[in-house]
Amino acid sequence: MRELVASFVVPGPSGVAVRTRLKQLTPAEEKVLALVGAHLGSLASRDLKARCAQGLEHSAEAWAARKRALTAVSSSRWAGSLTKATHDQWALARRGQLAHIQSLEAGIRTIAHRLSLPVGAKGSKNTPGGYRSTREWHAKARRLHVLEDRLERARADHKAGVVHVVRGGKRLARTRHHLSDAQLTEDQWRRLWEAERWFLQADGESGKRYGNETIRVSPDGEVSIKLPASLAQLANAPHGRYILTANVRFPHRGQEWADRVAANRAVAYRIHLDVERGRWYVTAAWQIPVSPTVPLAAALAHGVIGVDLNADHLAAWRLDTHGNPTGSPRRFFYDLTGTADHRDAQVRHVLTRLLHWARTCGVKAIAVEDLDFTAEKTREKHGRRKRFRQLISGMPTGKLRARLTSMADQTGISVIAVDPAYTSRWGAQHWQKPLTHDHRKTTRHDAAAVAIGRRAQGHPIRRRTTPPPHDRSDRAGHRTVQADRRAPGREETRPPLPGPRTRSVPPECGANAGHQNAQHRSGRSAEHEPWQQESLPLSL
Repeated sequence: MRELVASFVVPGPSGVAVRTRLKQLTPAEEKVLALVGAHLGSLASRDLKARCAQGLEHSAEAWAARKRALTAVSSSRWAGSLTKATHDQWALARRGQLAHIQSLEAGIRTIAHRLSLPVGAKGSKNTPGGYRSTREWHAKARRLHVLEDRLERARADHKAGVVHVVRGGKRLARTRHHLSDAQLTEDQWRRLWEAERWFLQADGESGKRYGNETIRVSPDGEVSIKLPASLAQLANAPHGRYILTANVRFPHRGQEWADRVAANRAVAYRIHLDVERGRWYVTAAWQIPVSPTVPLAAALAHGVIGVDLNADHLAAWRLDTHGNPTGSPRRFFYDLTGTADHRDAQVRHVLTRLLHWARTCGVKAIAVEDLDFTAEKTREKHGRRKRFRQLISGMPTGKLRARLTSMADQTGISVIAVDPAYTSRWGAQHWQKPLTHDHRKTTRHDAAAVAIGRRAQGHPIRRRTTPPPHDRSDRAGHRTVQADRRAPGREETRPPLPGPRTRSVPPECGANAGHQNAQHRSGRSAEHEPWQQESLPLSL
């Protein structure tokens, strides 16, 4: 068994992003937004191409030269936003390239190991065995050469600083060749493609009016945009600005946003179009100081709620300070099919219900597993289990933890991350059957929630064991779980204690207290040395 990682309190979020809709836009305003987005999008594509061509030879001088070239056709602040977005996109592609290399290396190791074994050889608990048939062995041998060729190219690109980036998304670019499967026409795809490649986002700047000089939103909701130099003739306000008739209001964190805008603190904005709905949205984002992390003992002072993440629901159970499950388990269901927006909304709704229940219970901590399936969903690791690979790929582990941390920070609830090793197996082994009765059927996921909560509290997952089955000695093994973790001699044998086993009579008391040998005397001869049996060891 591998060593378990200690539980820890997850740090709070460092930023906020809220979104609202731009309503009642006129056709002329929508046309202006489309023109600005298309123009800046072309500049962003040109700048990204120049950055990718520089590779690892990029320097501050090259960055300044690119920014000066963009300033001539836009503005200095638009140029700063464009170059920063380019650097972020290049760095993201670089990290994805490294993750791809690690995935290829893991797949090659697995295939090479299984090919080295005889066909049909059985594997161990942690090591896969050989392939089932000669046909599968031959197919995997061919795939091994394919992966090695891909790995060689990926390593060469990584060493040379070459990245492959598609503005608008690789998936949408490939959809162009499968329009019938996507149920799209060429015109519909073209609108989606162009909207995804637009650029309408600007970073904030503290000290400037309302925290942003490029895309400015006043406290009363008026939106104005600094037009690029080539589109300055479209301005309807002084200094080359275009004011929209639509007023915006942020229902979520609106007061916090208004306070920042009134104090001229930095706020970044992004305007984008949802082509399928035909709606324009504006997103505001700003940084917040990270909340001080609550000590683990203080977070667990009122108990904890253990949460087990599954493909279609969250299984939760409340535990008291001693690690005992109280009340009944709760299950919060969600549906992760459909579009990305629908899945994101489902995650938000299920976490809202979970936090409301935690506040009702008075618990200040929620324990979740520190899951990471990045190296666990490859076809080489799980073989023919395609549905299982799809299952773990669809589980929003990273998004759910980030959402839960952000939402719990506003309610004063701490999130504790625990090691996910063996929680489902040990929970079902030690807690599923004891917690099941005529009026409640405990599932494996409910038992895993109990195991997660106990691990967060530092308790062992195992329950109190029954006495040894053979007799009243320790012949079947030590009952170490029954003793407290801090008790001295927990792993040692139990010492014999004097006195009757029932402890109803104190030692050296009773009818035969004065002559104990009378009840242990042998029937052979009185001249022989008398013997006396040791009293049975008492249970601790």
